[in-house]
Amino acid sequence: MASYQIFLCLILFSFTQIFLGTCLEFQVGGDSGWVVPKSKNDDQLYNQWASKNRFIIGDTVHFKYKKDSVLVVTQEEYEKCKSSHPLFFSNNGDTVFKFERPGLFYFISGVTGHCERGLQMIIKVLEPALPPQSETENSTTLDSTHKGGAADHMISISSTAIVVLVMTFFGMIFM
Repeated sequence: MASYQIFLCLILFSFTQIFLGTCLEFQVGGDSGWVVPKSKNDDQLYNQWASKNRFIIGDTVHFKYKKDSVLVVTQEEYEKCKSSHPLFFSNNGDTVFKFERPGLFYFISGVTGHCERGLQMIIKVLEPALPPQSETENSTTLDSTHKGGAADHMISISSTAIVVLVMTFFGMIFM
């Protein structure tokens, strides 16, 4: 009975990883958090950090700060370091922002003077790897380009799905 429960837990964990495992949370500014850069030479500190990471839909950025705020603004407002109507605003000291679309996101501090001193950042969220296709397009493509057997279609199965299948197979053997 115990092996059956372990098996079910493994299956549930695997399915959770399939659907939730690809998104990440990024800690903005590392251990220092969302703070005004110490020198004028660091005015691009957060943009440099953002350019070293790859963001996708579903990822989140976590801002930790004291006596400050985080605003998501338009490109024009970003360039002016000022916004009277931000797209997003938070000043709770522990802000998590989730990316729900691809494109550019402009972040600034809402505290006067902080943005001008480098507390600003642009993040590019990448387009999905494969654009969704309609069922008609998908079946037409498969019919015209993949006339072989099941082995031809095996390439499209994700590695996570294969792991789940293998775990299921071994779970059935050892039950």
